[in-house]
Amino acid sequence: MNFDLSEEQQLLKDSVDRFVSDNYDLDTRQALSKNDAGFSDTYWQTMAELGWLGVTVPEAHGGFGGNQADTMVLMEAFGKGLVLEPFFASAVLGTRAIVAGASAELQNTLLPKLIAGECRLSLAYAEEQARFDLEDVVTRGTQNGDDFIITGQKSMVQHGGSADYLVVSTRTSGGQQDQQGISLFLVDTKSEGVSIQSFPTVDGQQASEVTFNDVRVSANHMLSDLDNGFGLLQDIAIDGILALAAEAVGAMEILYKDTVAYTQERQQFDQSLSDFQVLQHRMVDMFMEYEQCKSMLYRATLEVVQKGRDAMRIVHALKYMVGKNGTFVGENAVQLHGGMGVTEELRIGHYFKRLLVIDAQFGNSDHHLSCFAG
Repeated sequence: MNFDLSEEQQLLKDSVDRFVSDNYDLDTRQALSKNDAGFSDTYWQTMAELGWLGVTVPEAHGGFGGNQADTMVLMEAFGKGLVLEPFFASAVLGTRAIVAGASAELQNTLLPKLIAGECRLSLAYAEEQARFDLEDVVTRGTQNGDDFIITGQKSMVQHGGSADYLVVSTRTSGGQQDQQGISLFLVDTKSEGVSIQSFPTVDGQQASEVTFNDVRVSANHMLSDLDNGFGLLQDIAIDGILALAAEAVGAMEILYKDTVAYTQERQQFDQSLSDFQVLQHRMVDMFMEYEQCKSMLYRATLEVVQKGRDAMRIVHALKYMVGKNGTFVGENAVQLHGGMGVTEELRIGHYFKRLLVIDAQFGNSDHHLSCFAG
């Protein structure tokens, strides 16, 4: 497999690296996380102007026409800066739903707005009883003439409070845990009956609990064939896992590099901490865990792009490894920094918290290990 970036991807990487370096010091991130939206509208528009929001949108709709490998380049750099803007929720999850499932009319209406940063999406799939099972859906979608009436509740909707539309998984037929009978709908957050309660998450981002109380949605806003939306939902989740893994790899790189730099500066018994062999071994272990995740990320991404036979199994292995190795790298970074590692003033703890949240999204390491073994 060729792991080298293309010329376009290298230009994209250089562009996003500069953006993160220029705009995302810890103090700026802390300030942005405390505003109502939890991110910067100015930065969001900058992303739109640079073309990042359309990286996976087909060229026919004005996008870059890229794939999961291009998203990986962006998300890895965002992980290094702990970027707060809802790129993952809107440009990864939401855009995949529109590109892969929406009608031509809906695509023509929404995709230009998404690319221009005038519209934001999010995926509402998680329910409190479901844990990590995508097919465990009790939110109902009942047909009523040419419309559907949606009733239910969704949990931990990423940036749901700032989204203009939600992609909602509903049960239109079958039992609670049947894969058949799931349909996806695009729901306007301003629709009557939609109630959104937003809150900050432990990693400094935003999420929402969303309640649908007899929300009327046009059948034209169905993003899949009736009762056959699970395949699309699974594809969206795979893209989400790859993007989160790339973000985690970026965060792990910062953690081990910051730890190496700190141990070179910190004096103990009249010599640097980095001179102690046992700590050198620990930092080599951190580096190896990071490198293993990066290699698995590249392999999984290429397998999905090339539609390899083992793509799903490798994605399970990647998510397991990111959860396990990310926790190892984060714990050791905190330990080697001492008490400073968990303070708000030092960025180490913020990266560690983000890695822990990433582990819990779309299934934790234990869940994906079980899927891999099964």
